[in-house]
Amino acid sequence: MRLRLVAALLLLGFGAGAQELRGHGGPVRALAVLPDGLASAGFDQAVILWDPERARARRVIRWHGGAVNALAALPGGGLASAGEDGRIALWPPGGAAQPGQVLEGHGAPVAALAAAPDGMLGSAGWDGMVRLWSADGTARVLEGHQGPVNGIAWTGTRWASAGYDGTVRTWDGQGGQVLAEFGLPQHALLALPGGGLAAGGADGIVRLIGVDGAVREWAAGSRPVVALAAGGGRLAAASLGGNVTLWSLAEGRLLATLEGPGLPVWSVAFAADGRTLWTGGQDRVVRHWDAATGAPLGPLAPVAEEALPAGGDPEGARVFGACRACHALSADSGPMAGPSLHGIFGRQMGSLPGYPYSPRLARGDITWTPETVADLFTRGPDVVTPGTTMPVQRLGDPAAMAALIRFLEVATADRPAR
Repeated sequence: MRLRLVAALLLLGFGAGAQELRGHGGPVRALAVLPDGLASAGFDQAVILWDPERARARRVIRWHGGAVNALAALPGGGLASAGEDGRIALWPPGGAAQPGQVLEGHGAPVAALAAAPDGMLGSAGWDGMVRLWSADGTARVLEGHQGPVNGIAWTGTRWASAGYDGTVRTWDGQGGQVLAEFGLPQHALLALPGGGLAAGGADGIVRLIGVDGAVREWAAGSRPVVALAAGGGRLAAASLGGNVTLWSLAEGRLLATLEGPGLPVWSVAFAADGRTLWTGGQDRVVRHWDAATGAPLGPLAPVAEEALPAGGDPEGARVFGACRACHALSADSGPMAGPSLHGIFGRQMGSLPGYPYSPRLARGDITWTPETVADLFTRGPDVVTPGTTMPVQRLGDPAAMAALIRFLEVATADRPAR
């Protein structure tokens, strides 16, 4: 029995610890640590704003018209996101439904973003261009790479970029120059304390480039390094081989290799204290690690399992675990990314007071019954309610569907408040 996740399935495993945030319906491509939590973005076109301590999604943003490849925390607590559609969205603190500003100019997917303390935003695109964006939305366009640009960083004194052409370039007011050339694609770029850079190569090598251009090499594995992060005196390198290596920046010593499920890891980010690390990968999961030991962390705070209501179907409760990150069952639950399902049967679609529905769901042309709920997850929300921003999932096992409906009939009915 299994759930077939077609695009963005909002998940939190039933009873899972907070070291795992399950919410994306595709690989987790980017992470950003924010003052009030964590942001993740994925190939499922979604940006999720998390409350990590409660292991819950505070908001799910489905605005981009393709995979979201890059996130950057902005000065003041905002967030920038960009991806396959070539657009950059600037989100104010708190997670609004629509971006405060949209930056357009790239003619191909945006692969990376970086923010400078003065508010300037850098973007790297597969159109071969680097763009430096001012607060008024205008951009300085930097040309020089011979192919897609995969990484961008602000070193504290100048901008730097890395690309498929194997070069790492630096940029100042006079133009650009090649700082280092490696002869094979560079997939990630990171600014290091002191003004140096780290580049992740297609050969599994992390190359540390000093301000004078001197290069040191660290072997992170045999597969391409696609994401880098630094914090607490450590560097994390994630690869398509599924391993994440942790290094001491001062000593150049390998400290630990994180042992995950063996699938590609696309994104890494240190928490603000530098002592913990978040990773996101091919299996759609965001994981939390102890940066000193490389061990997965247990729950940040107790995550209570909701007791199975009297008469509830246990197998249906297990299937509903796929929805628990964003949907509550009780009438007195706090805000979540999706509307409460309390009293859903007999309720008109898009009619729960106070919830900001998408225009499609707000039309209210469906009444939720066991039959219409089953139809929604048999054919998929993208077919039943085309144009909705509701994450798409399909449940293909008839027995699992029947168990889910039996569970919802009991669990969403009136019962004593918790």
